[in-house]
Amino acid sequence: MAEKKDNEIIQHHVSEEMEKKRSKTRDTHSFLQSDTFSEKEEHSSTQSSHRLLAYSDALISITSTIMILPVAHTKIEPDQEMQKSLQQLLTTKIAVYLMTFLIVTVAWAAHIRLFQVIDRIDDFLALLNLACMMLITFLPYTFSLMATFPEVPLGIMLFCACAIVIGLIQAVIVIYGFGHPYLLNDRIQRSENQTFYKHHILKIILKIPAFCFLAGIFSFIFFQLSYVLLAMVIFLPYITQSLKWCGNKLVGCQEGLPESTLLYSYHPCEPLSKERVEAFTDGVYAIVAMLLILDICEDNVPNRNEVKERYRGSLIAALSEFGPKFLAYFGSFVTVGLLWFVHHSLFLHITKATRFMGLLNTFSLACIGGIPLAYQLTHKFTENLHNELKAIQISCVIIFFAGIFQLAIWVTTLFNERETLHPYVRYGGRDHAFMFAKLALYPCVTLITFFLTCILSKFSAQIFHVMQVVVPFAFLALRVLVSIALALLRLVFCPAKPMHHALEEDESRLPFNDELS
Repeated sequence: MAEKKDNEIIQHHVSEEMEKKRSKTRDTHSFLQSDTFSEKEEHSSTQSSHRLLAYSDALISITSTIMILPVAHTKIEPDQEMQKSLQQLLTTKIAVYLMTFLIVTVAWAAHIRLFQVIDRIDDFLALLNLACMMLITFLPYTFSLMATFPEVPLGIMLFCACAIVIGLIQAVIVIYGFGHPYLLNDRIQRSENQTFYKHHILKIILKIPAFCFLAGIFSFIFFQLSYVLLAMVIFLPYITQSLKWCGNKLVGCQEGLPESTLLYSYHPCEPLSKERVEAFTDGVYAIVAMLLILDICEDNVPNRNEVKERYRGSLIAALSEFGPKFLAYFGSFVTVGLLWFVHHSLFLHITKATRFMGLLNTFSLACIGGIPLAYQLTHKFTENLHNELKAIQISCVIIFFAGIFQLAIWVTTLFNERETLHPYVRYGGRDHAFMFAKLALYPCVTLITFFLTCILSKFSAQIFHVMQVVVPFAFLALRVLVSIALALLRLVFCPAKPMHHALEEDESRLPFNDELS
């Protein structure tokens, strides 16, 4: 049945494209009429959605990032064994944090795709969106309950109730948008199958509230299954796509058009707004950096009476006690800044973002959100060698996965490089090796640091701080190092080429604007 529906959607899409080609003049006329009507509405009640989207992205990025606070501020005594603390206090909280962070970003991705359908808004849609944002910003409280009392149904019920209402509000936005076609994008405005599109989009939106409803029910019966159902929400598009692929292979059906041509689908190549992905990512990085300084402001300002009595009024002597904490702060901030720099360089060369790239980006951001936890751990156990070693290794793991998911985005784009990458960074391009070196630097350095701390455990702190200092200089020297490495590889493996062949290879690559035209 699902396959039949998808084939119907594809057939509708094909028929619409053929109809547009056959009657271009009529479509142009109807578009002008629609545009005129839209202009009339613009003067009375409608407006552009850009500011609403920017506000929504800011709220969701803050909401998803501050959920690390209950984990980062877990009380672990300096004389307490780190392994025991991890098992009893951190493991459950980290697992619940990752799951809820990813679910919040699923809601954000649904918001992106919804407002790729809704092109303009009025006051009613703005108020509906505010109600949706209010519930999303309440999610960190439900997460705190789930992380502290994972076996109690109340936290799961509140989380599921918020997710259900968010899904229902998005469904109301769809119904209202299709009831007022001048709010929709041009493609749907000109479509003769608006009802079909509406039912198709509603069917996808309402699947997540259905899963959350089941998770809420099972929280009273078998709460472990509730967490499994919530985790399935994150991977629902890929589970659906895998089942569909298996069904096609078993039946022996050939897919007509790729599902990515549709406006709203479960296809991994479905386009997302690249600008909103970048804005959301920048928000997460900025908030993580601010969380680090908030911890410094809260924990590292000495008490006035203590300075007077213990340090004889010397503020410098009092601040010297916090030296390791300031060092951990600067190292963590540099790490966050350089990971943002790598992400900026990557998306500078990406021309199209897809759903699967968005998922990998979300995993990377979830790890970035864990850096405040790494900061708290690395400066808390400076006097306990065993605990310090464990804290530093946890920090290496967090940074490693933050970098490795960025590298995975790069690998994903290479599989469809002609649609997703700037020509100069495609495989074999002049900047390909440099981009790869940028993305691989942090995973490689943190992996080496992790194993060095295992071997030289007595010097784990020194090794970690050296890594934090060396990496910025490595980025500065990276282009020179990559050029030298490539030159050596050419000397060893490639015979010398005549100069005119090299020039022909360089000229064979068109500038980006020519490539697009």
